[in-house]
Amino acid sequence: MRQCLRAALLGGALLLAGLPGGTHAQGTPSPAGPSAGAPAEAPLQVREIGSLHVGGRVAELSGLPSREIVYSPGAPPIRLDPNGQFQVEQMYAQYVRLQDPRARYPLILAHGGGLTGVTYETTPDGRPGWQMLFLRAGHDVYVTDAVERGRAGWARFPEILPGEPVFRTMGEGWGLFRVGPADGWNIEPSLRRAFPDTRFPAAAWNRFMRQGVPRWTTTDRQVQAGYDALVQQVCPCVILVHSQGGNFGFTAALNAPDKVRAVIAVEPSGTPPAGADAARLRGIPHLVVWGDHIEGNPFWTNIRANVGRWQARIREAGGTADTLDLPAQGIRGNSHMLMMDDNNAEIAARIQDWMARQGLMR
Repeated sequence: MRQCLRAALLGGALLLAGLPGGTHAQGTPSPAGPSAGAPAEAPLQVREIGSLHVGGRVAELSGLPSREIVYSPGAPPIRLDPNGQFQVEQMYAQYVRLQDPRARYPLILAHGGGLTGVTYETTPDGRPGWQMLFLRAGHDVYVTDAVERGRAGWARFPEILPGEPVFRTMGEGWGLFRVGPADGWNIEPSLRRAFPDTRFPAAAWNRFMRQGVPRWTTTDRQVQAGYDALVQQVCPCVILVHSQGGNFGFTAALNAPDKVRAVIAVEPSGTPPAGADAARLRGIPHLVVWGDHIEGNPFWTNIRANVGRWQARIREAGGTADTLDLPAQGIRGNSHMLMMDDNNAEIAARIQDWMARQGLMR
């Protein structure tokens, strides 16, 4: 069974190997959408596609001044009163449920900071994302937008969301996401310097940056409440989280160990506090996945050390906390955005193998 699943996951990548942008991140990216010339795969047998919002609360504002606005050109002006009740702090998820899933539990895909569930859809250079790859591997898949992101919606700030949003520049992520050295960023694409072995489709960087959205640094409590509400509504489940989402996934498992069957953290940037009871996770296997170019990067070196200590605590409590270190396995050049790199299908296959070994497939 595992060999069949691996073949299904890797098939898309192998078919794309000869297409522009399919083999090396520095090449010309393939256009967004299905890859021309690739043999058609068997259609997915989908039972249901839908979406839901979970969690949140009603907030009430008062004492704010009203003003006159025009909603559309040519429409008459209307007086806007910003006072009243607002539905806020909800989380969004889109689900695709298969006719005959081979996984025992649905798979939740949760994004990182300044991003949305688009992370897992189509890659910036037009290849299938992890949503499609894990559907083909037999999972029902939920792709999420966390509180204050994407289709989850915003709220007024600072009246409801404390503080103000943070916006990522185009150049910040170049070094932070380890596509290239921080000083390799240039607004002119031909002058950008990526790592020679980068697996990220660097020529599609501008397309990737279209996915960026504002984020807050003051809303962890509200975001965690959204994750917890989602777990209560759709689980038992497996949670796959990325970057900022890592700590939310770890904590969701701590908060509902009866609902979460496994946690897969792709380059998580945070961990639960020192007082968290790792023994609650004894029956929940954890996998942490790391890409390349971490050594020598103080930010990521410190993060990896913190995550390693959290994994050690899980193991000391009798739990499973495995690590998929791609460079240690001879797979070089992966960025922070592993699910978008040109070997994203191979990485998904390795994650799929781990899930099968944990007994999460039928």
